[in-house]
Amino acid sequence: MTNTTRTSGVSAASLYQQLRGHLAVLKLDAAAAALPSVLETATAEKWTMTATLEHLLAVEVDATEARRLAGRMRFACLPTGATLADFDFDAAPGLDQALIRELGTCAYLESATNVMLVGPPGTGKTHLAVGSRTPRCTPDIAPTSATAADLAARCHKAVIEGRWSTTMRFFAGPTLLVIDELGYLPLPAEAASALFQVVAQRYLKTSIVITTNRSVSEWGEVLGDTTVAAAMLDRLLHRSVVLKLDGDSYRLRDHHARNETHRTAIAPSRRPL
Repeated sequence: MTNTTRTSGVSAASLYQQLRGHLAVLKLDAAAAALPSVLETATAEKWTMTATLEHLLAVEVDATEARRLAGRMRFACLPTGATLADFDFDAAPGLDQALIRELGTCAYLESATNVMLVGPPGTGKTHLAVGSRTPRCTPDIAPTSATAADLAARCHKAVIEGRWSTTMRFFAGPTLLVIDELGYLPLPAEAASALFQVVAQRYLKTSIVITTNRSVSEWGEVLGDTTVAAAMLDRLLHRSVVLKLDGDSYRLRDHHARNETHRTAIAPSRRPL
């Protein structure tokens, strides 16, 4: 039986309901929701059947990609939703904006280049780390993020629970790993070994972004082991981009700006005598 024979005695309304039913069975929810508007536009603009189908499926594809991106965002454990477009370059005049925007393309992931962001607290290191590794740049393998203290704690717990190999595979797997806030908190004795092994497993294979408030000359003190620190830096710096940030903390700038606004708002008006 041909399609024409099959549908000849079926009303347009019935066909519409059947089509919605097919989309529901196939779990194409976005396409089902968009069906009325797509058919209305198709009729008004005299689209071909092929064009109509393409527009309908494009809606579903866009919705699927949005869900995947949201999933990668959850998996990535981003400390903030900041983007490079939000970064205040005026507060960091010495920063190479062209280089930052190039990092935003995620091209550095192709060569397993590392990025080190060094500077005092509040200068935008985490902001840049997040902005340079959006999950949209890595559609196949979601990136992940952890503070240095959290990474060390998770590795230590893995040793106790007999999950060391599994945990190492977890941190070695993502296309990009961000290790945030190295040097902010004191690290336990086993942290140096854990961090080194993570770096060693990813060496020349996948990228690492590290944010730290300590210069590389102080890493021996931070990790409590100068030999391990030197070996880790040797691998990180072999193929890397190092960015040094300076200036006042944006949190303090924001605090002072709010105080000034409040002071101006409550200051009594002065009228000339």
